[in-house]
Amino acid sequence: MTQPMTDLITREEFDLLAARIGIVEREVDGEKLVTRHVLAEARRTSDRVAALEARIERMERKVDDIGRRLAELDGKVTVLTTTLPGIVADALRTALRDRDGR
Repeated sequence: MTQPMTDLITREEFDLLAARIGIVEREVDGEKLVTRHVLAEARRTSDRVAALEARIERMERKVDDIGRRLAELDGKVTVLTTTLPGIVADALRTALRDRDGR
C-alpha cells in the first residue's frame, strides 16, 4: 500500500518550500523586468544609431558636393592662371595702342 502525499513532507517543510518558490517567482519576475528594460534600451539605442547613420549619410553627400565644387573651382583657377597673362598682355597692348593713337 502506498502512503498519501501528505505523509511525505511536514507542514513546516511545505511552508519552507512554498517560501522558496515565492522567492524564485519574484526573481523570475525581476529578471523579466530587467529583460524588458534592456530590450527597451536596445530599441532606443537602435533608433538613435539609425538616426545618426542617416545624418552621417546626409553629411557625406554634402561633403561630396563640396569636394566636387572645390574641384571645379580648382579647374577654373588653373585655367585662369594659365590665361591671365595673355589677357593682361592683350589689354595692355590695346590700352597702349589707344593711348598712342594707332
